[in-house]
Amino acid sequence: MIFDESGGRPGTGRAMASGRWRARSKRVASVAVIALGLLIAAQIAAAQLTYSRGQTVAPAYEGWEQDEDGKRYFLFGYMNRNWLEEVDVPVGAGNFLEPGPADQGQPTHFLPRRNRFVFRVPVPAGFGSEDEMVWTLTTRGRTEKAYATLALDYFVDDLVQASERGALGAGTSDPVIRSNRAPELRIEGRARGTVRVGEPLELVLHSTDDGIPKVKRRQAEAAFFAARSRDPGAALDPAFIPPRQVTVDSATGHWVTCYHYRGAGEVDFVPAQIKAWEDSRTGANSPWAPLWQAPEPPADGRWEVAATFSQPGEYVLHCLATDGALATAQDVAAEVAP
Repeated sequence: MIFDESGGRPGTGRAMASGRWRARSKRVASVAVIALGLLIAAQIAAAQLTYSRGQTVAPAYEGWEQDEDGKRYFLFGYMNRNWLEEVDVPVGAGNFLEPGPADQGQPTHFLPRRNRFVFRVPVPAGFGSEDEMVWTLTTRGRTEKAYATLALDYFVDDLVQASERGALGAGTSDPVIRSNRAPELRIEGRARGTVRVGEPLELVLHSTDDGIPKVKRRQAEAAFFAARSRDPGAALDPAFIPPRQVTVDSATGHWVTCYHYRGAGEVDFVPAQIKAWEDSRTGANSPWAPLWQAPEPPADGRWEVAATFSQPGEYVLHCLATDGALATAQDVAAEVAP
């Protein structure tokens, strides 16, 4: 008779040990599953904590790009953790870039939530792979920094931008979208105006586009109509149909919008401008809202906008022509007198 290593009956000790191991493994697995569930629940709860105001703004390094002439640029954006509050931080000790001058075109007026690819800074001459450009931003007593490097995994091309903006799903492309070019944008007249408080600054913006990508039906709307076709009598609300794209989802088409970029006062636009920040709430005038569709562009490619300022000072308006995937920006400076 062959005895097992415990000296007991054949196989008993090994079987008991194995049984204990399996029981212990099940307990460990159960604890792990519970812990994972709690972790996920905590992360979901944290993600669901949203604030209208009172939160900070974090600078973001988006990556670096290279134009056709070989010139390289760092790309920056930011995350304003508020859903409503727009935060002002003038250039200076609380808002600066280095190396180089403190003012390198960064915003001083921060719109709510996530804003991607807001401005770009030329990479300094002689900048090496170990060098860093740092954007420092202090809001509500908290200082945060974005570190820009030329690491290869931060290289951004048109497809990366289209995906990050939400025009493409993660890791998707086709020959048509790869041929896309950003819309052209031209401001009629001077890129600087002088007005008084309450007096509108009238802008005329000219923009053309190559028609790529085409206007797409939003996923929530497509799901709504698909469900409606299966059951015409169903009481469906498209606002409650979850998105199918795991990344941020933006509409596509061609539109032009202007927004407040610098200046301590308030700026009102007529007509109301399409939001440049990722407002994903149903009903928002935002390309990231579930059922929003790009409006039909004017036949002559001519957009008219009037901006009115609440107090005197120096302002900058950021004008953006986009197709939902790529964008072209130009600034308009305004000197507002009392």
